[in-house]
Amino acid sequence: MKVLFASTSEDPDHWLPGLQALLSEDEFVQEPGPDVEVALVANPPPGTFERLPNLKLVQSLWMGVEKLLADPAVPASVPLARLIDPGMVAAMTETVLAHVLDWHRHHFRYRAQQAERRWRPLPQFLAGDRTVGVLGLGALGADAAQALRAHGFRVVGWSRRKKNVVGVESSTDLSEILRKSSVIVCLLPLTEQTMGILNSEHLNLLPDGSCVINVARGGHMVEKDLLAALDSGKLSHAYLDVFEPEPLPPEHPFWTHPKVTVTPHIAALTEPRTSIPKIVANIERVRRGAKPEGLVDRSAGY
Repeated sequence: MKVLFASTSEDPDHWLPGLQALLSEDEFVQEPGPDVEVALVANPPPGTFERLPNLKLVQSLWMGVEKLLADPAVPASVPLARLIDPGMVAAMTETVLAHVLDWHRHHFRYRAQQAERRWRPLPQFLAGDRTVGVLGLGALGADAAQALRAHGFRVVGWSRRKKNVVGVESSTDLSEILRKSSVIVCLLPLTEQTMGILNSEHLNLLPDGSCVINVARGGHMVEKDLLAALDSGKLSHAYLDVFEPEPLPPEHPFWTHPKVTVTPHIAALTEPRTSIPKIVANIERVRRGAKPEGLVDRSAGY
């Protein structure tokens, strides 16, 4: 089987040796051609799909597939699979825990006080005093929710479709979840329905002094609405890892806002060591005519 590696973002040297070691009878190429049957892609070069008439699988190297779904050249008749990377899932959960604990233990305030050389102990809360609302209960959201629950937080979750996650009160009513949440964590896929979901209407439903963590996509956030909520005191802090556009322009107010923590889209990176076995398993499924894992529901957008 001929397998194409096509990416302007991922280094083939990080991927191809491991793939070739496990699929030694297959041929890996970096130029499209009519005999390619599987395309491994992440931000593929323009014109890639037009030169792949015999594809059997488009395998994303990332979990997010909104760019591929927006590309009319991606053939609708060919299965498209997201990469459910256990290493990325673990990393995202670590990031969510780090941000929630930073806020819960007032470390964001203590950093500001250190800059002012001010000694001021703040009230201590139990984890059970806080309710964390997780928006999106897919692979990332469910894992983060369970880890938060294991740390003693009350956890509620919202998804468009009803999900059952052990120990998590889930709902399809977004307003209900927001009103209950001391902290919200956005782990939603970016679709037409979720674009701009972190807007003034929804932010104003949160209890006063709440915190927002966005580690999904910049398109979920209405920036002016977030800044207004921070400046008014409605929100105490925001942890932002994703932006629109990226990189975040140097003149952007998020860089210097005292209530914003900025990270450069590093909440969870695809890890070849843990994701290559998943890719290999999907290629083997294609070889034997079985259904690949992680297939995207194009009508839902993820």
